[in-house]
Amino acid sequence: MSRVLITAGASGIGLAMGQAFATAGHQIWIVDVDDAALQAAPDGWYRARVDVSDETQVAALFAKVSEAWGGLDVLCANAGVAGPTARVEDVALKDWQACTAVTLEGAFLAAKYATPMMKAQNAGAMIFTSSTAGIYGYPNRAPYAAAKWGVIGLMKTIAMELGSYGIRANAIAPGAVEGPRMEGVLAREAQAKGMTRDQVYEGYASGTSLRTFVTAEDIAAMALFLGSDAAQRISGQVIAVDGHTENPDPKP
Repeated sequence: MSRVLITAGASGIGLAMGQAFATAGHQIWIVDVDDAALQAAPDGWYRARVDVSDETQVAALFAKVSEAWGGLDVLCANAGVAGPTARVEDVALKDWQACTAVTLEGAFLAAKYATPMMKAQNAGAMIFTSSTAGIYGYPNRAPYAAAKWGVIGLMKTIAMELGSYGIRANAIAPGAVEGPRMEGVLAREAQAKGMTRDQVYEGYASGTSLRTFVTAEDIAAMALFLGSDAAQRISGQVIAVDGHTENPDPKP
């Protein structure tokens, strides 16, 4: 039975990850800033309200994890925010910083405090949620794309630094994921491009080989695999779960 900590674990991809690991018999600890979603999480899960961009809160979280569990087997550094939808010249610095603080610095802080726990046991798996935006770029979403590229650089460096301790690090790069968060992205992009929501949706779907969006459960299935012994020789990899992106900025 693994001990699994998931940031932004109360909804969306994070919640699906928790459900996948829990179904496989593992212990789950989720953190989030959405109090209502935390309260609605399944019984038996540990939970805590944590702003992952606040180092004091993150340090306190890992102290509690260490006290309760005595170690950590799998970290899913999943927290991220969409950031603004605008051309780079129109992005305010404060909006850039708000996006990167959660998406990149939050991943860094989670890894920073998970590392001593995993090194002490000479084992562990860190799974970072990046994005296909972290592989191709993303017009009108510079802060998000930059943060997700940064997550990949962070992951690859951690894999190099910690491999000798039996610690693996990998990143999942979701494509367009069905759900409320993506609906907000579609609406903002439609407004920015002067298109309808359905036109933007079709553009995303038609830009993949499978002509489809993916689901949170698709991402969770990959996380479950990467956290398992079946992936014990996989580290430093970016694995896209996206229906195979052919065109990162498709036009319908």
